[in-house]
Amino acid sequence: TASKIFCSCSTAFGAAPNTQICPICMGLPGSLPALNKRVVEFAIKAGLATSCMVSCRSYMARKHYFYPDLPKGFQLSQGSMPICRDGYLDITVDGRTSRVGIERIHIEEDAGKLFHVGNDTLVDYNRSGVPLIEVVSRPDIRSGEEAKEFLTCLREILLCIGISDCKMNEGSLRCDVNVSVREKGTDTLGAKVELKNLNSFAFAAKAIDYELERQTQILERSEIIVPQTRRFDEKSGTTVLLRNKESYADYRYLEEPNIPPLCISESDVARIAADIPELPAEKRKKYVEKYGIGANDAQLIAANPAVAKFFEAAAEKTNFARIASNILLTDILSFCSFDDFSAPISSDSLAELASLLGDKLINSSTAKKILRLLTEQTYQNTSPKKLAEELELFQINDEEILRELIRNTKEGFPKIFEDYKNGKTVAKKAIVGNIMAQTSGRANPEILEKLLDEELTF
Repeated sequence: TASKIFCSCSTAFGAAPNTQICPICMGLPGSLPALNKRVVEFAIKAGLATSCMVSCRSYMARKHYFYPDLPKGFQLSQGSMPICRDGYLDITVDGRTSRVGIERIHIEEDAGKLFHVGNDTLVDYNRSGVPLIEVVSRPDIRSGEEAKEFLTCLREILLCIGISDCKMNEGSLRCDVNVSVREKGTDTLGAKVELKNLNSFAFAAKAIDYELERQTQILERSEIIVPQTRRFDEKSGTTVLLRNKESYADYRYLEEPNIPPLCISESDVARIAADIPELPAEKRKKYVEKYGIGANDAQLIAANPAVAKFFEAAAEKTNFARIASNILLTDILSFCSFDDFSAPISSDSLAELASLLGDKLINSSTAKKILRLLTEQTYQNTSPKKLAEELELFQINDEEILRELIRNTKEGFPKIFEDYKNGKTVAKKAIVGNIMAQTSGRANPEILEKLLDEELTF
């Protein structure tokens, strides 16, 4: 959102320290919070996109803990009545699909950020009051790899519905993990250890697998696992103790008296649901079934809304959507970033380029050449077909022309043809390469090879 959860201060990332604060987000006496309506709508959107139930009535609550980055001495969050609950995500790892339950989604405010400089600790309160939703999964995840897949699927959904840019380096997506083990064959979960400040999905997976092993070894030594908060040390690949873990009672949740109960009507939910676009799982299925592209390519395209939008616009204008996806993933992404996707050509140009290639009017090397030219300022507004006409790039499919080229080459290089007749297959590549060079890569290599075999039987 453009402004914080309880005040109108900006949430823009990267501002000078303590320049985006006010009495409300600093918790000064006499200041009163006002809940940001858009935060509520975004939380509901996240809940609906993850198959959650939306609570018709929920509350804001004070979660008490004392830390320098929390100016009020408590965090405004939600306690026993979150805005969304009882959802799920389906994940697939190693060909096995499993369902991970979502316990709850609640809204809360962010804390400030600490900076340690020498022996001093500085606090930047710009982040204090920035709106968060916390998505809490049920203990259905069994490995680091499953956790990584769950996070990946969740991130794709959040990007798709447009409620976060999910940039971990800017703090707009964060991950904490609770890990426990249990004796095989029992349902009772062991003591819980929380892993904080995991700054990538890969590190989250590694931290979980290490912690599972650490806790297992403790129990095998007949020792007790102490509930703790730990951090993952990326260099050593181990978890390190930060502090002993607080219990739920330690937070002393109290209903926030300055914000009235949050009442959500069915019409509110219906309006927000109507604004949810086609989700990544639905896109993947459509790409495979409607456009005939591979499952891996479909997953990659659907993961980024901008890439998906660009691909779909092109796929609707060509009969060769699979070729368009290959050009997009293999060639176009070499000109731009996947995460911050900005296409170097229009979707119309991609569709036309795929059609030229699919109809065998150009070959793959010419397609790459045309794409490269289209990214240059001179040809930016030129269509691929017009560019192929102007620069005489169309493929030579005429068999008579190709036969004549073969015969001329045979007269000029009789030894190579003799070598090929005698079984030296490398000679065939030399002949095809020679003719491709003569035609500046325009000869159709498939027809050329077929005619070459026929010619050598004469």
